[in-house]
Amino acid sequence: MATCCDVTVTEPDNDTTATSAEQTLLDQPIKTVERDGVRYTLLGTAHISQASVNAVRALIASRRFDTVAVELDRNRHRALTGADTLIELDLFAIVRSGKAGLVAANLALAAYQRRLADQLGIEPGAELKAACTSADDAQLRLWLIDRDIGVTLRRAWNSLGWWSRAKLASGLGASLLFDSDVEEDEIERLKEGDLLESSFGEFARQSPPLYTALIDERDHYMAARLREHGAQGDAREVLAVVGAGHLHGLAQALQSDEGEPTAMRADLDSTPERSQIPWFTIGLIAFLLGGFAWGFSRGDGIGMQLALGWVLTTGTLGALGCIVAGGHPLSVLAAFIASPLTPLHPALSSGMVSAGVEAWLRKPTYRDFLYLRDDTITIKGWWRNRVARVMVNFFLTNLGTALGVWIAGAAILGKLI
Repeated sequence: MATCCDVTVTEPDNDTTATSAEQTLLDQPIKTVERDGVRYTLLGTAHISQASVNAVRALIASRRFDTVAVELDRNRHRALTGADTLIELDLFAIVRSGKAGLVAANLALAAYQRRLADQLGIEPGAELKAACTSADDAQLRLWLIDRDIGVTLRRAWNSLGWWSRAKLASGLGASLLFDSDVEEDEIERLKEGDLLESSFGEFARQSPPLYTALIDERDHYMAARLREHGAQGDAREVLAVVGAGHLHGLAQALQSDEGEPTAMRADLDSTPERSQIPWFTIGLIAFLLGGFAWGFSRGDGIGMQLALGWVLTTGTLGALGCIVAGGHPLSVLAAFIASPLTPLHPALSSGMVSAGVEAWLRKPTYRDFLYLRDDTITIKGWWRNRVARVMVNFFLTNLGTALGVWIAGAAILGKLI
């Protein structure tokens, strides 16, 4: 049986002298949930607040807890506590597997957070880092309870239709290319929301599927992780440090979820498979073959005109995207050759081909990996750093090819009509 209550700390009576710890915890949002013999104290934090950092340290210093849980996955924990995983990237494997877009999205989110840190003088997630270091200093167990950010991004992406994906990609692209200050309303939302949700801007609040993947699913995932760990019997008093945007949902999930936690977590960790039938590719091939067959059957040269238009339009725009990305001449040539062909193959993209050639010709140095996070804060850095430029190459070449497909396809359709 689970019970839940709010424990918001308020101003003490005038005749009571508050301890420094009590003063630190004034007005901090706290909920407690007791379940299966474990009491979970959930602290809702603002990811850009020194008050949240102080509250975390005060609660851990109170020695009330034997365990600290934080809203982090393993990779984010390593990055936040100083172990830079970027130097371990296998760039060729990333390009071959089509994950360059995912890595670029992670870098864009990191750049957004770094701009916040420079603007506000406090690193986003500082309270999570403080929880990790304070738990280590106090020799307490540390649980990492959040879902891997890569899984979250893939599930969010798969939940969207093609138009929503285009809007999301353009928004992330804008965050890559423009290093302006973060607006005041975004900062205010961060004080009571979720860092990942805020990183996607207004689009996350207007898209129920995206909100579900970024917030709701993670509430249930973190609740399942807490129940999994709690079932091992080692913990009795757990402090869980999560963003304020997760506090209510996590408390409810921890109190009411009845499914077996390991099975629930495995389900939320999976990425739903798309249809194995590449309907768009099949439709595109049928459309092109039909259009070319019609054109050649006329015998007046229209078939050659349509085929040449397809090759030149897709090839030129794909190559133009590679040029804008600062691609090597051979990468540009690869983009031109690949762009008319890769739309007809569901597992390939022109960006994979062009970025692969770019990574082979201009092999990143150790310095590129070492300074990747710093370089991606500014637009110039994305083009200066060889690792980041491969990601830009992948994105812009694919974008150029996609535009070419629609323009050339519209031209063919116009001829048929």
